[in-house]
Amino acid sequence: MKDITWLILGILAVWRVTHMLTAEDGPLDLFLHVRRFLGEGVLGNLMDCFLCLSVWVAALAAALIATDWKTGIFMWLAMSGGAILLERFSYNKSEKMPAIYYEEKGIDDELLRKSEKTI
Repeated sequence: MKDITWLILGILAVWRVTHMLTAEDGPLDLFLHVRRFLGEGVLGNLMDCFLCLSVWVAALAAALIATDWKTGIFMWLAMSGGAILLERFSYNKSEKMPAIYYEEKGIDDELLRKSEKTI
């Protein structure tokens, strides 16, 4: 019973810290400045991805909570997964998620007008 309590508290803590780092500006816009400072590099992309960052926040939480390495591995994965589920359930359904848009260069579209040379 003690482990389940720590697991639930760990999931809530991982969700809170990860959400704070990826989606909030923080006091005095601290987290916003950190994200801008990190830019488009590996760490900057990590700070923009809730799923990615939750794995690393959960690893730290599991290292602090777990009593042995076997329990730590399962708690690590469970806390990250739980935080991801909380993030998905807490997302405001009335807001539309941003569309994923990819544009491939050089593909002709049948709806676009083509210039044809007339002789």
